[in-house]
Amino acid sequence: MQVTATQAKNRFGAICAQAKDGPVFVEKDGRIDSVILSAKQYSELKAAHRSETLAQRKAQFEQSHRAWLAEQNQRFEAHGLWCDDMRVW
Repeated sequence: MQVTATQAKNRFGAICAQAKDGPVFVEKDGRIDSVILSAKQYSELKAAHRSETLAQRKAQFEQSHRAWLAEQNQRFEAHGLWCDDMRVW
């Protein structure tokens, strides 16, 4: 379903009831600006987003940034940390 922002404001209760059947797209200035979802749909969306485990995300990061990580590790091996020689006053 698609409604204007004014319709969504004036009929908010009915729009929320309609959102239980499916997403309601709110149009503003002729473009889709927002989407109203039911709490159940939102929970399902969040659960699908969280389905990747931390280990999977880490592996994906390491694969896509392999060259940068290798460069940083080489720099560390050659020079150590930038703050290693700092002294406490």
